[in-house]
Amino acid sequence: MLHAFQITIILHQRTIMNFTSIIRVTPSGLQPLLDLSRKTFLEKFYADNKPENIKEYMDRVYASDQIRKELENPLCEFYFMFLNGALAGYLKINLGAAQSDIKDDESLEIERLYIAAEFQGKGLGAKFLEKAMQRAEELKLEYIWLGVWEKNPDAIRFYNRHGYVQFGTHPVRLGDEMQTDLLMRKKLEG
Repeated sequence: MLHAFQITIILHQRTIMNFTSIIRVTPSGLQPLLDLSRKTFLEKFYADNKPENIKEYMDRVYASDQIRKELENPLCEFYFMFLNGALAGYLKINLGAAQSDIKDDESLEIERLYIAAEFQGKGLGAKFLEKAMQRAEELKLEYIWLGVWEKNPDAIRFYNRHGYVQFGTHPVRLGDEMQTDLLMRKKLEG
């Protein structure tokens, strides 16, 4: 039988081993954000798409000037997540006119939520969803929405598990292809 002191030490060790922190990315974080954006995008989509389409998309969406503009836009917020001090993922949320599709002042868009492959399966994506929910509540918004590629069943199941439901679709250009994202949303309870 374990004593209370031993249980406390075990719980403390587990907490230290899985310490996460989320910090807002500032313009000085441009290069790590670019590196992580490109890495996670390739990990997720390279195997299922033509290399030339991936390259065109990354050159357009993950260009240094483009990301810098987004970092400087007050309606866009980027967050890094660290696990035990290691950069594990990032989140991008958009408000109002910065949203990619709906542009509803009563909503928050999760445009990007990426966890590096070596950190997946540790509950980090759920922590980013909590962060987005916290921001939406602070801003007194009505709902959160996002787009997820229709050929990404794991992500669709993940968002469903967290209360997001499909309400539409929208096209996304990837090189010479038009792909479809499912639009999903979650209403805030308040």
